[in-house]
Amino acid sequence: MKHHPAPPARPVARAVQALCAALAAAAPPAQATHGAADTTLPTTIVVQGNYDNAVGSHDAASAGTVRREAVLARALQRPGDVLEFVPGVVVTQHSGEGKANQYFLRGFNLDHGTDFATRVDGLPVNMPSHGHGQGYSDLNFLIPELVQRIDYRKGPYTAAVGDFAAAGSADIRLVTTLPAPLGLVTLGRDGHRRAVAAASRPLAEGVSLLAGLELAAGDGPWTVPQRQRKASGVLTLAGGTRTRGWQLSLQGYGQRWTATDQVPERLLPPGTGFGRFDSLDATSGGDSARHSLAGEWHEHGERGKRSASAWLIHSDLDLNSNFTYALERPDDGDQFKQRDRRLSAGGELAGSVDHALGGLPATTTLGLQLRHDRIRNGLYDSVARAVTATVREDRIEQTNTALELSPAVRAVLGLRADHLSARVDALTLPANGGRASATQWSPKATLVWAVTPRTELSFNAGRGLHSNDARGMTTRTDPRSGEPLAPVPTWVPVDAAEIGLRTEAVPGLQSSVVLWGLRSASELVYVGDAGGNEPSLASRRRGIEINQRWTPARGVVVDADLAFNHARLSDGSRIPNAVDRVAALALTLRDVAGLDASLQWRYLGSAALTEDNTLRSRPASTVNLRLARRLAPRVTLALDVSNLFDRAVDDIQYAYESQLPGEAEPVLDRHLHPAEPRRVRLTLRTGF
Repeated sequence: MKHHPAPPARPVARAVQALCAALAAAAPPAQATHGAADTTLPTTIVVQGNYDNAVGSHDAASAGTVRREAVLARALQRPGDVLEFVPGVVVTQHSGEGKANQYFLRGFNLDHGTDFATRVDGLPVNMPSHGHGQGYSDLNFLIPELVQRIDYRKGPYTAAVGDFAAAGSADIRLVTTLPAPLGLVTLGRDGHRRAVAAASRPLAEGVSLLAGLELAAGDGPWTVPQRQRKASGVLTLAGGTRTRGWQLSLQGYGQRWTATDQVPERLLPPGTGFGRFDSLDATSGGDSARHSLAGEWHEHGERGKRSASAWLIHSDLDLNSNFTYALERPDDGDQFKQRDRRLSAGGELAGSVDHALGGLPATTTLGLQLRHDRIRNGLYDSVARAVTATVREDRIEQTNTALELSPAVRAVLGLRADHLSARVDALTLPANGGRASATQWSPKATLVWAVTPRTELSFNAGRGLHSNDARGMTTRTDPRSGEPLAPVPTWVPVDAAEIGLRTEAVPGLQSSVVLWGLRSASELVYVGDAGGNEPSLASRRRGIEINQRWTPARGVVVDADLAFNHARLSDGSRIPNAVDRVAALALTLRDVAGLDASLQWRYLGSAALTEDNTLRSRPASTVNLRLARRLAPRVTLALDVSNLFDRAVDDIQYAYESQLPGEAEPVLDRHLHPAEPRRVRLTLRTGF
């Protein structure tokens, strides 16, 4: 097996590291920037609830805001786990930790983010026409300790988001100031090591600079060590106030890892000599990097709001996978390499005006969004990460423009126009290149009725969309088999509606119930031997969500979420990996007898693995624990235990044909990637 040394520190990481050290030495006593938004981390937190989901706070019962306190209170195994604070979302991993996570919501196997739009400080995370999968959404660059809040929505009901938001969206905002420099070190089994340093200081009246750095490494429980090496850094310069301010941010991230991909179940019975954490290809894994520069300005006046933002992202992924072992190439094995290198640029202008409409107070919002991606990606046959044959290589230019119009009088009527134009230069088979473009108009509607001062009903309906891979829009010949292919449409329309009830009739309890339905003109179905999604039949989904937030006493919060989903293709068959039930229950104690604690149970239900439902996944139930004790005013020791009861459950299960070396023919089998066994980690956190 090829062993990879730790990656050299990138220029961004070196700069951030040096600045963190300087700030830690020079920072003055704790203080917040004068007049700026309250983004500080208090030493003592009074828990009023983990969410800002009060009656009247949002235009849908399925929308809400997650507070910083909630993120800091729980044990997180990986950065992408922050999305599990969105009720009904489950985050797993079917390969190495440097790869984007697997996401589930509302009966969608979202793969790596296809139908869930995610932004961090206004920067999009989803990547269109990605080398591994459409909408690839990698959150590994995120430092969870710097998350300020998460604003989330279910469904495509708001005109502010378009592509990839069929199931929902989340906007993650980061802090711009800290009360004092922060440092933490985490140690765990199998070489797990993680260190975070962050600090901020005022530079002038109303202007502050924040720097953060994360370094992580570990091997995991895998027989082939993961050899994860990760560095992530952020610099943020911010000024002004909540009503008028600006922000500039620079982020850098790099990671490399060896992966243990999913394995066939037929290898796992006792006596075979093969274990759940073994690998059939010791050279799977990859390298990933992301660097970004962004700026934002906003102004809130007496008559309305105005904002402008611009961003630039460079990302790079080299991914090596083997899901079918010896099905296609018995002599060399079926490993394949996917590369994606891109430069993305974009921005947004938005303005809202407060006025009267029919004698009622109203607000009208107009927004313009632009995104342009310059991409070079490819699919290759490989052996031990070395390319042996080129399946296809492409250069892609893709531009998405969107216009948003939303007049609102506690009823919101929205209209969004998305235009996508793409040019594909097929370097290996020129006939598969070409141009494609299309425009889709998406109407939205929201109506909120305050039944009582503490109870409201909301109705949301709208058309959303997701884009297909630009290569699929122009490809007419299968690059492997040579068989003819029909190009896929540019946009896939999604129609959805929901009715929700949100109430605070019981003091200390926030309750919501949502009934929803969704129809998609085309389903994206995971294909194991291709390592991505392919368009399928139209589909329909419906479900019910029940969410409870209870604060029975000071410092005590109980969160409970339950979701039932029903998903079918248009011919009545099942949608593979559409999970039918999801549940979560969490108890959080803050400063109770000097102890902070969080106990979280998560349940991922069963799903059909084949369209005829002959194979189904087994449900997974896990419990995570965090205990934290303040040893000194600025020193905390935390114990995190993931998979507390050491359950042998799986992060993901698929059904597809594979062939092992020595097997005479392919076998349709369940393929699984195990969840990690019980992990115990200690974190020492201090402020300077």
